[in-house]
Amino acid sequence: MIDVLRRFRGYMGSRSYLLPLSLIFSAMSGLLSLLPYVFIWLIARVLFSFKVEIDYQLVVRYSLWAVGTTLGSLLCYFISGMLAHLAAFRVEVNMRHRAMRSLMNMPMGFFEGKSGGRMRKVIDENASETHAFIAHVLPDLMGSIVAPLVVLVMIFVFDYRLGIACIIPIILAILVIASMMDPRTNDFQRRYLLALEEMSEEAVEYVRGIPVVKVFQQTIYSFKRFHQSIISYRDLVTRYTGRLRARMILYQMFIHAIPYVLIPTAILIVRHDGDYSQTIADTLLYLLLAPVLTTSIMKVMNLQYTLFNAGEAITRVEALTQSGTPLEEPEDSSIPQHFDLHFEGVSFRYPGATSDALQDISFHVPEGKIYALVGPSGSGKTTIARLVPRFWDPTAGGVFIGGIDVKNIAKTELMREVSFAFQDVRLFKTTLRENIIYGSPHASEADIERVIRLSQCEEIVQRLPQGLMTPIGGEHGIYLSGGEQQRIALARALLKDAPIVVLDEATAFADPENEHLIQRALSELMRGKTALMIAHRLTSIRHVDCILVLDHGRIVERGTHDELLAQGGLYSQMWEEYQQAISWNI
Repeated sequence: MIDVLRRFRGYMGSRSYLLPLSLIFSAMSGLLSLLPYVFIWLIARVLFSFKVEIDYQLVVRYSLWAVGTTLGSLLCYFISGMLAHLAAFRVEVNMRHRAMRSLMNMPMGFFEGKSGGRMRKVIDENASETHAFIAHVLPDLMGSIVAPLVVLVMIFVFDYRLGIACIIPIILAILVIASMMDPRTNDFQRRYLLALEEMSEEAVEYVRGIPVVKVFQQTIYSFKRFHQSIISYRDLVTRYTGRLRARMILYQMFIHAIPYVLIPTAILIVRHDGDYSQTIADTLLYLLLAPVLTTSIMKVMNLQYTLFNAGEAITRVEALTQSGTPLEEPEDSSIPQHFDLHFEGVSFRYPGATSDALQDISFHVPEGKIYALVGPSGSGKTTIARLVPRFWDPTAGGVFIGGIDVKNIAKTELMREVSFAFQDVRLFKTTLRENIIYGSPHASEADIERVIRLSQCEEIVQRLPQGLMTPIGGEHGIYLSGGEQQRIALARALLKDAPIVVLDEATAFADPENEHLIQRALSELMRGKTALMIAHRLTSIRHVDCILVLDHGRIVERGTHDELLAQGGLYSQMWEEYQQAISWNI
């Protein structure tokens, strides 16, 4: 517990004093909450004294003290809860901020293959888990520890015989609880959280795939991973609850058996001592204190579960943010004066891979020239394209812009110098205008109109109900086709007007009509720029300045379209197969 609280304190910053203060007020609340029972006991002693004249002024005084200590307990509990909530909000907010800052510093390649829903769940839900523990469990915890300790002293001070009768069921309940809280419980909790996370992720994927499921007249059972995650979760929880059912029944039986032990014991004491008034008052006090003990034990029993979850929440968030290596920022950033692109002896291996994706890649793209990358799938084209904007850093060698290693260019500066458009176009759930000016928020209306015209988006804007102010996606937005989204992404890149352009199959999702429009937009985008493009449609690169042919992570051929055809190598073979493919007809 100390370790978990220390980790929480690291997220509180200058407000780390809030949590200790909350625990102090919680302890005071627990102590004050016991005093009303003492005053009720004193009142009972007066009333059950069987005297002819009862001192009602004394009864009133005890009653006022009971009310006052109750109000004091409530006030301390309120202050404890307020301080705990302030600490909880600070921890929750700082966890999210630190996690998002860490993710923002990761290379863009870090996010490839990672589910956005899963990352959101890890950060959002685990931060909320810590809030519940600090704001609700900890304020109760200190009172739940202090109060039963004082009660244990009290039950032996007032009458040790009733105290022994009261403590026997509690000891039996604690022994049952101890048998339930073995190390395997933590292992189950880890597997339980993983099962929840997996089921949540598969549910998101299933919802996204519902159109396909319905088109092919399938059911939930056709989505085997989702179905299996539900079955695994069910089996895990059923097996665990079945294993603990008998012990939980025993625990409930013992913890609620205190009155059934106290009353017979009180009868025996009365028969032995003959003092009715004292024994009745003491028994009433013990019946009032017994629920304090049982409630406290229930809270302490729940502590292991919530404490483990809170610790795991921090661990899971930190594991996500520490699963990658942040990009190193140069201490003294350099600004390129020229915009030629140079790969020098570049090799690269993806994290966890056993072989290099690129091996000793060297080429030079002069400023203002257009180079194309072609080759079979998996030959390394996309990897080369993504090393330019530092999705990853090379394992060996270097990537240079204007003679400066991209590692020595500040991230913000590098993003200003490079525009890139990849196959997966991402538009945000905001207006079409906001999507276009993203990255160039201060663009003038004249510039926006110009890039809309150059990217062949005029027809899209004209047919939308609210023009540029039409929302994209979401509940009330409209949806664009793949080719239309690519044209919007090209408008965004045109508005940015960076001197270096990297294109990875920018016409991948275009139909023939859209492809023609996108090719015209690409021509405008690359005009006068240093461009590196990947294309599977070989007709689109016939007139580039140079074509680099890759195979198994190496450059095997280079030259213009005509030069490569004359060589009769891999490119010539690919061209022949491409011509045959486009001539197919039914």
